[in-house]
Amino acid sequence: MKTILTLTLSLSLMLLLTTGVTAQTASSSSATKSAGKTTTRKRGPVFRATREQIIQAQEILKGRGFLTGEQSGKLDTATRGGLKKYQSAENLKVTGTLNRLTLEKMGITLTDRQKTM
Repeated sequence: MKTILTLTLSLSLMLLLTTGVTAQTASSSSATKSAGKTTTRKRGPVFRATREQIIQAQEILKGRGFLTGEQSGKLDTATRGGLKKYQSAENLKVTGTLNRLTLEKMGITLTDRQKTM
C-alpha cells in the first residue's frame, strides 16, 4: 500500500512539473515570436537642398539678420541656427533644415526632382 501511495505521489508530481514546464516554454516562445516582429516602413527619398539653394538661403538669412558670417553653401551650425530663427519668425515648423516649405517661403526655386517629392 505504501508503494502504491509513493508511486501515485511521484506520478502526480511529475505530471505537475511537466505541465508547468510546458506552459512556461509555450509562453516564452510566443513572447519571443512577438518580440521578433518588427514592422519597418520603407522610407521615400530624402529631400535635400542643393548647394546653390543653401547659398541663396544664407543670403536671405543674412539680409534678415538671422545669420552672420560667410556664405559657405553648407548647412553648418550657424546656418541651421539661422534657419530655426527664420522658421520661428515665419510660423513654420522649426527644424533647422532647408525643407520644401522653408525654401518655398523664402522664394527659392525648387529643382524638378524636389518638386516630385
